[in-house]
Parts: sequence; structure tokens; C-alpha cells
Amino acid sequence: MRFNFENAGGASHPNGGKPPRHKSPLPHGLYLTTGIRLHPQSQRRILPRMNVDSPLSAWQHAIEQKGFVQDEAQEHAVWALQKCHEALHEGRTPITGVYLWGPVGRGKTWLMDQFYQNLRVPARRQHFHHFMGWVHQRSFQLTGTADPLKALARELSQEVRVLCFDELFVNDIGDAIILGRLFQVMFEQGVVVVCTSNQPPDQLYADGFNRDRFVPAISAIKQHMQVIAVDGGEDHRLHPGAALQRYWVNVPGQSGVLSEVFKALTVGQSLSSDPVKIGYRSVNVMRASQTVLWCRYAELCEQPFAAMDFMALCDTFSAILLSDVPNLSAQKREGRIARGTEDGVERVAAGDRELPQLSVHDDGVRRFIALVDECYDRKVPLYLEAQVPMEALYTEGYLAFPFRRTLSRLQEMQLQRFAEA
Repeated sequence: MRFNFENAGGASHPNGGKPPRHKSPLPHGLYLTTGIRLHPQSQRRILPRMNVDSPLSAWQHAIEQKGFVQDEAQEHAVWALQKCHEALHEGRTPITGVYLWGPVGRGKTWLMDQFYQNLRVPARRQHFHHFMGWVHQRSFQLTGTADPLKALARELSQEVRVLCFDELFVNDIGDAIILGRLFQVMFEQGVVVVCTSNQPPDQLYADGFNRDRFVPAISAIKQHMQVIAVDGGEDHRLHPGAALQRYWVNVPGQSGVLSEVFKALTVGQSLSSDPVKIGYRSVNVMRASQTVLWCRYAELCEQPFAAMDFMALCDTFSAILLSDVPNLSAQKREGRIARGTEDGVERVAAGDRELPQLSVHDDGVRRFIALVDECYDRKVPLYLEAQVPMEALYTEGYLAFPFRRTLSRLQEMQLQRFAEA
């Protein structure tokens, strides 16, 4: 059975066809000529001039023609991507994928996009949330199949040769259980994976309970992918650019800014204060038009919405306004959980397990992180009015590490270049 990714929020291109341009925070999709660069691990050989038809030539062109900052860590990564790119087009087997990891703002997503856009084999590029949404949906449809994940991987291998994931991050026990098996069977079926992450493989799901169920995925990644650290100490998102403020601190006693922002964004549109349908649920709004949504933080991030709901939100609206964003920092609190429903998947030893030490705000913060990720990936501007400055939004709590990426993305959203084609 063939499957359809179209509702999974990704992009694909067929064999031999030119892939659609994927919006990313830096210019790409360049089809010009470029000059020379040097291999970091070679004898600094001179490369001939070439068309922009590979990740290497795209990177060279960006440095020479677009003013990108030269970065040795990126150079190491781009050569790994180039090697994979060449192997795919020369029909070699087996092919080693590439796992790019490092701090925020190092250009990992941009590099992966250059690899994807210059592929001439069937490929798929998705945010990791989107891919997992499809996996859950398809797994449900395959209920009753002897080995649903193997069947899913077989279908996948018939549709694409390459999967490109952005932001591989695991903090959910259900996803961890699935991925522990899925990565193994995908590689067995010959799917080549190229992905980005803020963590090395050994740190994925590091504090998760029942982590042993995820360890097979880590082993498979390290066996079938070249792991590259991309950390040249250069945060490319913070390079100068024309500012366009989308974050304000609410001043007590003064009217909020978002009412004026909403008015400016919805000129000539019909407006409503009726609840807006998101998936199978409704969200209460301050105001909404055909293209702009304005609601309070509590209505969107403290309600039982999931990443799939935020995908639907970005399908519908081209701008989102969020007011009354509180100070999200709070002390962690201890907790335990008894054997849960996820244990129905396999037999486990009885006994309690420790929960991550979440604060009172962290359920909402998880949703806020997912919302920012989706808006960023889809180039949907997010306008925020909060109680505290951006840098003080979340300074203490279990989610401090993933929130670094969120903060970096919010900072980039304050630049005019964000959301530009």
C-alpha cells in the first residue's frame, strides 16, 4: 500500500525532478556558479568552479556571493553531506547517512536543506514532529498487522530513498518506544537518513524513564549514520539584520500592543471572536480573521493540544498573536509514576518509576516549545506579549535545554528576514 505524506507537513520530490524550495532562515536554492573551497581534511586542494548542484557548491556560493561567515565546523559537516550526496547519485550501497548535532544557530538546518534541495533521488524533508505524527497515524491504521513498524518501514522505502529530519528530539515515552524499533527497520529497508539535532545520539532521551527501550535506536543511528558535531562557536542567527519587533513586555496599567498589531495585520478582513476549531477541539480567541489568530497563552498552551494541533493551526493562519504569556520559570518538583499504559507494549518489571522533575508550568511550556517550533519551521510569524523580557521567559526548570532552541528561534523571529521567501 502506498501512503500519502501530504498531510504530514513535509515536502518531497520525485526521482529526477527539481525539489520544491523549502523556506529556511538563510538563503538557499541558489542556481549560480561559485568559486573554490578547500577540504578541511585533505591537502587543501583547489576545487574547480561548478554549478550549484550539491550541498558543497551551495555552501561555497553562500560564502562567496551571499556574505555567509566561513565556519570550519560547517565545512566538516558539508563534506560529510557531499559524500552522502555523491554516493546516492552514483548508486552505491550501503550508504551512510549523516547526523548533524550542535547548539542552536550553527546552520545545521540550512546545511541539511542544501543537501535535500539538490537531491535527484526520491526524498522527503520534514520536521521531526511531522514525521512522528504520520508514524502514529499510520501505526494505528496498521493495527492487527504482525509487525506494523516493519510494514511501515517497507512502505516508506518504496516511496523515498532519503529521509531528512529537522530537530530530532525525544522526550515522550511513546515516541521513544516506537523509535527504538523504527530506526532499526528503516535502515534494514535501505532508507538513508539525514537529520539535525541539538544533542549527540548518546544524549537523546537521556533522562527519560524506561530509556533502555530507546537504546536500540541510538545504536542504529551510530551504526548507519556519520555523527558530525557542528559547533564552530558562531551563532549565525545573531548576525545583524533589519529588526522587526514581534515580542513585547506588557506594562501594567497600559493597553497592550497586540490590539494594534492585530488591526494592522487584518485590514479589510472580516473579524470574529467565536472559538476557532483546531483538529477535534476548539480554542477560545481574543479575535480572529481568515489569516490571523489572536488568543491568550492559557487558551493555547494550557489546554490539551498536541503538536498535530499546532500543525493544523499553521495550515490555517499566516500569523499568530499570543498575549498574557506568563513568567514560565518555576522550581522543579519531584514525582513518581506507577506502571502506565505504555507498558502494555511489552512486559516490564513491576515497580514505580521516577518521573522527570517538572515544574507547575512545564506542561504548558512543552506546548509552547512545540508551537514555536511549528511556527518557525513553517515561517508563520508569532507575535508575543509577555510579563517578562524574552531572556527571562524560562530560566529554571526541567525543560531548560530544549528551551534554548526556543529562545534562539524567538530571537530570530525579531528580524525582518524571518518569514521572507
